[in-house]
Amino acid sequence: MHRALSNLSSIDVDRLDLDDQERIDESMTLLEQVSLLTRPDAAKEANVQVES
Repeated sequence: MHRALSNLSSIDVDRLDLDDQERIDESMTLLEQVSLLTRPDAAKEANVQVES
């Protein structure tokens, strides 16, 4: 997940059309959320409460 997020972060979104920019943004958000779910310590650091 970290590698996928890193790869998405390195994309120059300014060169993409609006639809692709939105897809990249949504993908990054989902990967960040999944990362918080799979790493309980990360949720504590981010002060996020995860409901099960």
